[in-house]
Amino acid sequence: MASVLVPVLYVGIVISSLLLFSHFYRKRNAGKLYEPYFSSHPERDVYVTLLQKTDPPAHEALLKAALVRRAMTDVSRVVRLREDKPALQNLLQKGSIGDDLWNSLLQAEKELEAEIVEVVAEANTFVEGWGSIIFQSAGEMIANEKMRTVYEETAASREIKEQKYGKVGAKIDLPLPQPVLMPGPPPPGHPAHAAALAAAAAAGTPSSAPGTPVKPPNSLMPPRATSTKAESVASSDGESHDTPSPSKSSKKRGKKRK
Repeated sequence: MASVLVPVLYVGIVISSLLLFSHFYRKRNAGKLYEPYFSSHPERDVYVTLLQKTDPPAHEALLKAALVRRAMTDVSRVVRLREDKPALQNLLQKGSIGDDLWNSLLQAEKELEAEIVEVVAEANTFVEGWGSIIFQSAGEMIANEKMRTVYEETAASREIKEQKYGKVGAKIDLPLPQPVLMPGPPPPGHPAHAAALAAAAAAGTPSSAPGTPVKPPNSLMPPRATSTKAESVASSDGESHDTPSPSKSSKKRGKKRK
C-alpha cells in the first residue's frame, strides 16, 4: 500500500509546485511594463491636438487630412507587424530572443486594434460610411508616395551610376557592313580555268567552249527522233505488235485504192 502512495504523492507535489510557479510568474508579468514595439505615434498626436483646438477651431479639411495621415501610419504598422510576427515566432521557438520582445509585439497588436477602431469611428463622424474605405484610401496613398519617391530619386541615382560606371547610353560608332562578293568562274586566260576544266572532265560533266551557249539540263524542248522505227506496244495478253511506220501505211492505202 505504501509503495502506491509514494508515487502518487510525488506527482501531486510536482504538479502543485508547477501551478504555483506559473501563477506567480503570470502575476509578475502582468504588472510589468514592456518596451513599446513602436516608439511613438506622432500622426495621432497631431490629429488629437488639432481636434482639441478651439480658438480658432481647425478647419474640417485639415482635420480630414490629419486623419488620413494617421490611417496611413496605421496601415504601414499593420504591414510591418504581419511581416515581423512569423520571424519573431520562429526565433522565439529556437530560443534566439527572449519573451520581452515577443510580449512587446503582442501588446503592439492590441494597441493597433484599438487604434483602428478609433480611426473608423472618427472617420464616420465626418462622413457616414467613410470609415469602411478610409484604410483602403490610405493604402493607395502609400503606394502613390512610394512611386513618387522612386520617380524623384531617378535623376540622383542616374548621376551616381554614371559616376560609377561611366556615361549611360553613350553613342558607339559601328563600322558599316561590307558587301560580300560571291566568287565567279575564272576567265579563260586564268590559270585556274584549266584546273576547273580538268575537274569537270574528271567528274563527267561536259564542259563547253567559251562563248558557246550551254543547253540547260531541264530543257522543255521535246527530244528529236533518232529512228523512224516505232516502239513496240505490249498488249494485255503479253504479245507485242510492231506499229507500222507512216510511210508504209500510206503506200498500202494507195495500192488498195488502185
